[in-house]
Amino acid sequence: MSSDRPIVLAAIIGAHGLQGEVRLKLFTEDMGAYRTLDGAGRSFTLKTIRPGPNGAVARFAEIGDRNAAEALRGTELSVPRSALPPLAPGEYYHVDLIGLPCLVDGAPVGVAAMVEDFGAGDVLEIEKPDGKRFMVPVAKAVTIEPDRLLIDPEFVE
Repeated sequence: MSSDRPIVLAAIIGAHGLQGEVRLKLFTEDMGAYRTLDGAGRSFTLKTIRPGPNGAVARFAEIGDRNAAEALRGTELSVPRSALPPLAPGEYYHVDLIGLPCLVDGAPVGVAAMVEDFGAGDVLEIEKPDGKRFMVPVAKAVTIEPDRLLIDPEFVE
């Protein structure tokens, strides 16, 4: 679960003002904890961040004006997996579950395709070998092991 692949923390959704600030859609709770992010084949140094419409408004040292900010619309900003804070026992990052094999009573039923949070807790979307997908509540139906996910048979379609 600890590869150093890039983890997307935000996406630039547009410019804000004339001085090169950008509007961000956030995929993390604490974007301010990361000073350097990668995107569009280059690095960006976070100078300031504050709450804004649909996420946050940020200023990066490398973006000097509105035109430069607009040109980056759609850019995903990431950090290496190793830059994420360590987890307490029983915690996990959604990205660490994606791609893990899912088993029911020792038999494979599919692969973890996505983790969603609809407000009542995480929901795991599992893709079966035939391409069909089904969802299970993580808290009630999933036992997380380092290299696989064990699914309660009562929740399998």
